[in-house]
Amino acid sequence: MSDQVSFYGETFTSRLLLGTAQYPSPAILSDAIKDSGSEIVTVSLRRESTGGKNGRAFWDLIKALNVRVLPNTAGCHSVKEAVTTAEMARDVFDTEWIKLEVIGHADTLQPDVFGLVEAARELVSQGFKVFPYTTDDLVVGEKLLSVGCEVLMPWGAPIGSGKGLNNLFALKTMRAHFPNVPLVVDAGIGLPSHAAQSLELGYDAVLLNTAVAKAGDPVKMAKAFALSIEAGRLSFHAGAMEARDMALPSTPVLGLAFSETF
Repeated sequence: MSDQVSFYGETFTSRLLLGTAQYPSPAILSDAIKDSGSEIVTVSLRRESTGGKNGRAFWDLIKALNVRVLPNTAGCHSVKEAVTTAEMARDVFDTEWIKLEVIGHADTLQPDVFGLVEAARELVSQGFKVFPYTTDDLVVGEKLLSVGCEVLMPWGAPIGSGKGLNNLFALKTMRAHFPNVPLVVDAGIGLPSHAAQSLELGYDAVLLNTAVAKAGDPVKMAKAFALSIEAGRLSFHAGAMEARDMALPSTPVLGLAFSETF
């Protein structure tokens, strides 16, 4: 079993992508990333560009961790806003990687899939390596791949909800439909068991933030997620048993001792 995952030609050992927002302190953020083993972290341009001196200190902290930075367009609600944010992020973080978000619904933070495809097309034409935050819709996935995306990041549930995997059928179908495309469950992960379940379905990685950052002990929770992802990946390759509607005895009935009454 390969213990590595590849995105746009770069190979990583960890299958946990970790967000960097909402942590109690920079020190806890740093320790959580280290204990998670994550090699890719998402960073918001909005935090960097509006944080002044604090923003520069945050960026210095991230660079010191020696991880791959994946800037995101969090909070963008239009194609123009997302594309402009991505262009600025490339200059600030010196990378062509971008996690693309185009939010279409204020309450659920569901992606605007029409704007997402349009923005992805424009960014790919500019040389960006796009990681699109999308729904679990197969047609949208096909269109994103057709415009040049090489990774798909379907949501498990609304961002920050912690509900886990809301639509197992759709996620299973997406995995089967795109067997050779790196798939990352992004958003809605609340528990390590949700992450393990994602890997058991055959997904390549998970991306999460709130479940670690807002935990009582973010460092311990980061380690818990790292272990759950390892367990889920092993389970997927081991071949889990199928669920049954009827009981099936684990001990054979034939050959059991019995007595006769005369």
